[in-house]
Amino acid sequence: MCCVLALLAFLGPRLVIFLLWLFTNYLSRAFDGLLLPLLGFVFLPWTTIAWAIAQNELGGANGVGLLVIAVGFLVDIGVLGGGARGRR
Repeated sequence: MCCVLALLAFLGPRLVIFLLWLFTNYLSRAFDGLLLPLLGFVFLPWTTIAWAIAQNELGGANGVGLLVIAVGFLVDIGVLGGGARGRR
């Protein structure tokens, strides 16, 4: 599941989140409610996917899982920063 998720993430993180929500319980195993994945879908999609991978595949937000979450957050910040630089 993790490899398919990673390959689809290159198409667009919001598409991946939507497909995971629609067809699997991958996000529901990582998140307790609906609010955080919904906010992640809107504001930090890469971090949301990284959190789901860390929780489901890597045993939580410790060690390598924390590194995956940090990389997801940096990608989100980079995407936002790159868009702002392109508008100038």
